[in-house]
Amino acid sequence: MQLTQKELNWLADQLDHEQLMITKFNSYANSSTDPQTRTLYQDIAQRHQNHFNTLMNYLKSS
Repeated sequence: MQLTQKELNWLADQLDHEQLMITKFNSYANSSTDPQTRTLYQDIAQRHQNHFNTLMNYLKSS
């Protein structure tokens, strides 16, 4: 399926957003002293990493 330029731009923006969230939540996890909070932040960062990977795989298959 051929993506339009608008769709490609949206995907690029979304990838940037996901990368920012990965970086932020990993930073929060690294600075957290509470183990439960650290785990929560790591889980959220992993979810954003999964979203990022899904979008990249979609782009590669298009």
